[in-house]
Amino acid sequence: MTAVPQAGVATQPIVQIRDLSLTYPGGVHALDRCDTTLGTGEFVVLLGPSGCGKSTLLLILAGLLKPTGGEVRVAGQINPAPGKDRGVVFQHAGLLPWFDVHTNIEIGLRAQGLSRQEARRVSDEQIRRMGLDGFGEKFPHQLSGGMQQRVGVARAFAIDPPILLMDEPFGALDAQTRVLLQEQMIRLWEGTGKTVLFVTHSIEEAIFLADRILVMTARPGRIREDIPVRLPRPRGEQTRYDPAYLELHARLWSMIRGDAERAILGEAGSAAPPPGGE
Repeated sequence: MTAVPQAGVATQPIVQIRDLSLTYPGGVHALDRCDTTLGTGEFVVLLGPSGCGKSTLLLILAGLLKPTGGEVRVAGQINPAPGKDRGVVFQHAGLLPWFDVHTNIEIGLRAQGLSRQEARRVSDEQIRRMGLDGFGEKFPHQLSGGMQQRVGVARAFAIDPPILLMDEPFGALDAQTRVLLQEQMIRLWEGTGKTVLFVTHSIEEAIFLADRILVMTARPGRIREDIPVRLPRPRGEQTRYDPAYLELHARLWSMIRGDAERAILGEAGSAAPPPGGE
């Protein structure tokens, strides 16, 4: 099993973000001079108020947006186009409704040239790992929201990318399902050596999952703090009652509360935010 780095332990950088800025057409300044690195095998969480540019930063890393200033380097490539080295999971699973679970998971594998038999072997394994046994032939409308999201995560893991970019993947789920999927996500990731960048509004989720938390300011988004999470792994239910968890929660909330309140007041008096402006 591949060793997973613990918080505070240096790893080889796989993603470098340098002086990164983005202004949308119309003048909305979403990101301003962001700088950080992601190490190989790290689980890094972007945390910040609504509209601070978290999703914008993730979309740039995915190759779906081009920065207006600065750059990202992914395994040495500058501002790369979308590629199989990065798997992306969005808040809504985005499953194709006319395909069953097996086929939704296998689309990327078939595009990579795997045979039908080999793709089915991989999808069977992902279905088992995600606790979806018996649902391979079901269609998206026959699944709960939590099950659909598990299929989306399975699809990203199936192509076995070294980097996973996850944009509020559990944000639309009920509280109980969200907690259980966080624990399942940790079990899936630990030992894989994959680098994860995970966007969330939830302080609880950030602490439970992360090796490091990048705290962002209100728009234009900047990285104001890079905080290591020094909770032992593997993590589970007991982690949520650790005094260090509760102490870090209080620290993070004190940092972002002001920006969160200003974001709410700004949203109440403005038009809808631009696409990807999160």
